[in-house]
Amino acid sequence: MKNHKLLIIIFTFIFLYGCKTQQVQSKQEVNGNIPLREYSIQAVLWQQNAAEYRALAYQAFNLAQLQLDNIIANNKEAKKPLAIVTDIDETLLDNSPYSGKQIELDEEYTSLRWAEWVKLKKAEAIPGALQFFNYAKSKGVEVFYISNRSIKQKNETIENLLLIGFPFADKAHVLLKDETSGKEPRRLLVQENFEIVLLIGDNLSDFSETFENSSTEVRNNKVDSLRSTFGTTFIVLPNPMYGDWETKGIMEGKYDWTNFQKDSLRVKKIKTY
Repeated sequence: MKNHKLLIIIFTFIFLYGCKTQQVQSKQEVNGNIPLREYSIQAVLWQQNAAEYRALAYQAFNLAQLQLDNIIANNKEAKKPLAIVTDIDETLLDNSPYSGKQIELDEEYTSLRWAEWVKLKKAEAIPGALQFFNYAKSKGVEVFYISNRSIKQKNETIENLLLIGFPFADKAHVLLKDETSGKEPRRLLVQENFEIVLLIGDNLSDFSETFENSSTEVRNNKVDSLRSTFGTTFIVLPNPMYGDWETKGIMEGKYDWTNFQKDSLRVKKIKTY
C-alpha cells in the first residue's frame, strides 16, 4: 500500500512538472523569449574572424580597380568628370562591433544604440577599401558616399572617414538619408554633374531602385537578369549580418513579427533534402 501511494505521488509530480514546463515553454513562445540575437552569432563571427571574408573584400576591390582602369582607358573623351558612388556601412566601414554589442545585450536594432556606436567614430576600414578609393582619387575620379545613415550623423560619419583616411570625406560628397531611404534621388543628384562609372555596396538597393522593397524571389530574378553588370558596373561586398535580404526577403517586409515567429520563418526558409 505504501509503495502504491508513493507511485501515485511520483506520477502526480511528473505530470504537474510536465504541465508546468509546457506552460513555461508556451509563455516563452508567446512572449518571444527566445534569445533575440542568437541567430546572428555565426554571421558576426564569420565577418570578424574568417580569412575568407577578408579575401572576398580584397577580391571585390581588386576587381573594382581593374574595371576602373578599363573605364578610364575607354573614356578619354568623357563629357563629364568620372565618379564612383559607394555605400558606407559594411562596404567601406566595418560595423560588426555594433552587431557584437547587440548580441552581448541581446537586443534588436535601436536608433539610440546605433547613434551611440556612430558617435564613437571607431568603425574601421573594410579590407582593401581605403587603398582602392585613394587609388580612384589618384586617377582623378571623385567618390560620393551615399548612405542611409541619418543626416543628423553627418559630422560623426565624416570624422570617422577622415580619421581612417578616406578621400572626399566632406559635406559635398557624403550624402546621408534625410526624408527618404531610397537612394535613387541622391544618385541622380550626382549624375547631374558626373558620370557614375562604378557603384559599390553590400545591399542591392545600393545599385538601383529596381531592387527596393522586393521579395527574395523577385530579388533573385532581377539579379539573374542583370548578371552582366555585377563585377563590371556593380561591385558587391559580402554582408551576412543584416540587409534587405533579411528584412525584405526572409521577413517579407514586415516588422511586427514576434521573436518566435521570426525564428519560425528562418527555419521554414532553410532548404534541405
